[in-house]
Amino acid sequence: MTKARLFVGIAGGTGSGKTTLARELERELERDVSLLEYDWYYRDRSQLPPSERQEINYDEPAALEGELLFEHLEALRDGKAIEAPVYDFSTHTRSRATRTVLPAPIIVVEGMLLFAEPKLFSSFDLRIFVDTDDDIRLLRRIRRDMNERGRDLESIATQYERTVRPMHLLHVAPSRRRAHLIVPEGGENAEALEVIVARLKMLLASSP
Repeated sequence: MTKARLFVGIAGGTGSGKTTLARELERELERDVSLLEYDWYYRDRSQLPPSERQEINYDEPAALEGELLFEHLEALRDGKAIEAPVYDFSTHTRSRATRTVLPAPIIVVEGMLLFAEPKLFSSFDLRIFVDTDDDIRLLRRIRRDMNERGRDLESIATQYERTVRPMHLLHVAPSRRRAHLIVPEGGENAEALEVIVARLKMLLASSP
């Protein structure tokens, strides 16, 4: 039975490059890594009519089921596979299907609000905060939401002004101080990636 020995958390603002960094770590460390995204754990809103779903603040910690992610991390720590949720951002609902995540020596979790939850951020042996300029993050979010989530520019701008930016200042930016490492530009920072990979390999080799 494979037990997870190292837990790596990657947080940062929307569009900061944290997903790219997480996937680069997965690529570099190959079979030693299982990857989770906190975005998978948004609460299911299928019980609400679509008009009410649009009014929810999805950029505060309460919008995500942090307690379920914590349970899943503990299961992976014990060498048990989990069934992670599948979330549909276009409808704000969860699919009946799930995605199987197998335990691995290194568990990498990325998410904007990952360090805003005390019970969650304390689960990680290495906490990385991706720090990227606001204008770059906004441009990346616009591209992602239009190309991957089928949203129009007006709805993206409205959400950014109403909840994304205020919640970033309230929850995400302050969580930066809980990180062990600050990485500018995330997965685009080849030098930082090299250092992190080397550090994880060393920790893995020295752990029982």
